[in-house]
Amino acid sequence: MTATIAPSRQTQNPLTAGQLPSWSPWALLGICVAVGAAVAGLIAGASDSDFSLVLVGIIGYVLYLVAITVVSQLIEGGRKAADRLVTGLVVGAFVLALVPLISLVLTVVVNGLARFDVEFFTYSMRSVVGEGGGVLHAIVGTVLVTLWAAIISVPVGIFTAIYLVEYGRGALAKAITFFVDVMTGIPSIVAGLFAYALFALFAGEGVRSGLGGAVALSLLMIPTVVRSTEEMLKLVPNDLREASLALGVPKWLTIWKVVLPTALAGIVTGVTLAVARVIGETAPLLIIAGFTTNMNYNVFDGRMMTLPVFAYNQYISPGVQEQAYFDRAWSAALVLILIVMILNIGARLVAHFFAPKAGR
Repeated sequence: MTATIAPSRQTQNPLTAGQLPSWSPWALLGICVAVGAAVAGLIAGASDSDFSLVLVGIIGYVLYLVAITVVSQLIEGGRKAADRLVTGLVVGAFVLALVPLISLVLTVVVNGLARFDVEFFTYSMRSVVGEGGGVLHAIVGTVLVTLWAAIISVPVGIFTAIYLVEYGRGALAKAITFFVDVMTGIPSIVAGLFAYALFALFAGEGVRSGLGGAVALSLLMIPTVVRSTEEMLKLVPNDLREASLALGVPKWLTIWKVVLPTALAGIVTGVTLAVARVIGETAPLLIIAGFTTNMNYNVFDGRMMTLPVFAYNQYISPGVQEQAYFDRAWSAALVLILIVMILNIGARLVAHFFAPKAGR
């Protein structure tokens, strides 16, 4: 006697029941953008104006939020609909934040490539009135001024952070923390005025020097270095400190051999952020470092040109051939962006190779 086997019924997975397919949000987005384009086209035709991609994006985005919320509410329920609505708002905010950044980068790249040639990087602006010339003196000035600013601010910032985390107690630590917070919010022009007033006491009125610019930038770097280093030191587990101290190692040697190597990756990142914070400053360098068309390798003597001041000077004071000055300004801005990018890449490499290795 043979038993008959009933045909198997297709069971429905309860985990995926009542869910939209993965492709449905993209399909809804495409439909909403198409509708937005049609509406924008009708508005442009009725008002005799240009077709606006921005209007297409706004209409399509609003329609998508409404459509995805309603469809998800009908199929998936209220909790999933709220989740998709909030996800759409967050992604929209992210895209909105990217728009000016991408626009800025594209604008600088497109305009900066006009003078991105060998002459631009190997010549200064000495005796150049119209076309030609280069930015070599400004690159040298930026590197030297920023380097001296780092030499001044990095040791001060790191030692201050070590004191606040490892030793600081009582009124002195609170006072230092308060003044670091105040320095974080000072305008850059105030730092330039302070450096000018300080150097004017010793060298007289009208003093201009690259070292003065480095001092002004160091005032802006120190709070960032202190705060970033302080947070990295706080992340070092106390167990490491206690284990070292239990073996009889002095506290200063524990900080040098245990705490700092553990936090080195974060400290390097914080220093890089501080450099990126000040390398594009213009106002303090205009006041104390000044500007020149000649090469100057000595930060202790004479005016020194920097990239932000060079770009500002070329753009604000064009000569007879305006386009040549504008091209040099955009190219200098592109070089400045590339330098910041190289610094960030270098910091990540240092953080990768010097980060403490996990033990077995």
